Amino acid sequence: MEQTAHITNIQLVAVLVSLVIGYLVAKKLIFSRLISDKKCQHLVFGSAASVFILWMFRAGIYEGLTVHFLWLSALPLLLGFRWAVFSASLALLGVTVFGKESADMLGINFLLGVLLPISLTYGMYSFTFHKLPRHIFIYIFLCAFIPGALSIGLKMLVLSGYFYLDGLYTWQIIQDNYLVLSTLMLFPEAMFNGMTITLLIIYKPQWVYTFYDKLYLDNQ
Repeated sequence: MEQTAHITNIQLVAVLVSLVIGYLVAKKLIFSRLISDKKCQHLVFGSAASVFILWMFRAGIYEGLTVHFLWLSALPLLLGFRWAVFSASLALLGVTVFGKESADMLGINFLLGVLLPISLTYGMYSFTFHKLPRHIFIYIFLCAFIPGALSIGLKMLVLSGYFYLDGLYTWQIIQDNYLVLSTLMLFPEAMFNGMTITLLIIYKPQWVYTFYDKLYLDNQ
């Protein structure tokens, strides 16, 4: 009983923190754009639907210790930080409603599976934009490819720590059935996000919120 109460308390704190962060993010969004701006509407909900479908396909033996691609490093580059968090949150709610994720883990999954990867990617984008030459290859590799690998690796590592510290599974189970798979996920996740952004800036650069032709192409 003591362990269960401890786990419940942490999950409750995670939900409360998620609600506060969600409120801070949402209050800066102009939701009327989702009605008046068809492009914004299609990108936000289309991205949420795409991520939702991807997250429905996963593998794992133990509850919670399932692996799936994130596709979240491309999202903040495409939508911007706040809309990316909103879109990914819709996908998370969707997979939770359909039973692919536990409702008790909603706060944890938001913080570690949505906010952490998106924040990491947007932070790296901001750093490269202000500190490094604005070159198209720097944009693709340092803002999409590398963050893709780092995001899924960091998410799986931190989530492993959560499961272990809360006593949900032994470290041996976590390592053998979850953490060991992280090395197999790094390159495919990086390629997935890198190729997504590459194709978008070639065929639909006007869709990519963080890509500017004049900065990344015209000055080369």
